[in-house]
Amino acid sequence: MNFWETITGSDLTRQWRAFETRAQALPEDYREAWAQINAGLSPYPDFSGRNLIPIVDAALSLLEESSADGQSVHEVLGDDIAGFCTALAGGKGARSYRDRWREQLNRTVARKLDRLGA
Repeated sequence: MNFWETITGSDLTRQWRAFETRAQALPEDYREAWAQINAGLSPYPDFSGRNLIPIVDAALSLLEESSADGQSVHEVLGDDIAGFCTALAGGKGARSYRDRWREQLNRTVARKLDRLGA
């Protein structure tokens, strides 16, 4: 990876395309689970860009190996894919974008109130 790829993120785009290509080779129920995993990880602000790639790669590898072994997606992930994503994100209570925005809003309001002397 060179400097230009790091700055523009083109290496990440290439990796995401490779993930999507790998996901298209999965059976239909696994592709649906893959889409749900992608959507389930998006609310967590700690997962963006370069730190998300290894996690997504591991989840996709799990799906690929399980489908190759002939297991159903429900045997691998269970019925709670959102719970699986929560576990990947660090468990229940992991910070989401909403938490981050709430903290930022609270800091801003507190700073404004301090200026007013309230």
